[in-house]
Amino acid sequence: MLALLRRHVTEERVIDAMGTVPRERFVSTELRDRAYDDSALPIGAGQTISQPLIVALMLEAAQIEPTDRVLEVGTGSGYQAAVLSRLAREVVTVERIAALRERAEVVLLELGYTNVIVEQASDVLGWPERAPYDVIVVAAGAPHIPRQLLDQLGPAGRLVLPVGERRGQELMRATRTAHGIEIARLGACAFVPLIGREAWESEAPQRRFD
Repeated sequence: MLALLRRHVTEERVIDAMGTVPRERFVSTELRDRAYDDSALPIGAGQTISQPLIVALMLEAAQIEPTDRVLEVGTGSGYQAAVLSRLAREVVTVERIAALRERAEVVLLELGYTNVIVEQASDVLGWPERAPYDVIVVAAGAPHIPRQLLDQLGPAGRLVLPVGERRGQELMRATRTAHGIEIARLGACAFVPLIGREAWESEAPQRRFD
């Protein structure tokens, strides 16, 4: 996994952080032999743990400093929060699916990632109570860049998220500057949909077979 990352990622802090996190602890027992494959894996409730390369590219784009406070939207398995904890001073991560939030919180505590705060997400995107943040990373695709997340950025803050359709997006970085918001386009990606205000209203209906 690390050899693959080094072919695409130049930020050694990101690669080193990913090298310290036991990715197999964030997937089910039956998938542990695939934990370091460069592919997304199911974690239940229709969600996935992102492929390692996209995690690395997102965190490299976020330009995280050791003194930063980071908000992660979409805890999922907790894996990316664990990596973030090795890059930043404090991580606040929010998850709307209670079962995933509870499981991630247990694993993060067991592994000693004590600078991660796990919260139950609501329809309001992010966690405004602890704003502002130096970095916001969103692990789900939005139809546009949500204003309420931009409002939670501090000066020179960076928001990295997928933007586009439900089944395919473009990774973007929005940076707060003295002159407004600067947008960088970082390439194609595919994430589960972001649910909430200024995002998708609900999950796409599931086909039934009964």
